[in-house]
Amino acid sequence: MQEPDADLLADALVSGGFRFTRVPTAGGFLREGNTTFIIGVDEKRVGDLLGIVRRNATTRMQIVSPAQAPQDSGEARLPFPVEVQVGGATMFMFDLDRVEQI
Repeated sequence: MQEPDADLLADALVSGGFRFTRVPTAGGFLREGNTTFIIGVDEKRVGDLLGIVRRNATTRMQIVSPAQAPQDSGEARLPFPVEVQVGGATMFMFDLDRVEQI
């Protein structure tokens, strides 16, 4: 999720009794700061977790200006400002056969 939204989600996760690891990341398209949360949760609590993320990861529209990339960088440029949807969250969920807490 976008970095500006991460503190609200982190606070909600703590209030909900979830433990997590927070990793700063960067998005490729907008080149803005993101945050990746790594959360291990028992299957019985997945619904609670999804509810917290849905309430705290809202989307919104943002105007993106053309990139000021050097001519020889090989990067595509936007010819004019465009409106894009930002925010929200992408979740990857995996079932684990075994978990050990040491």
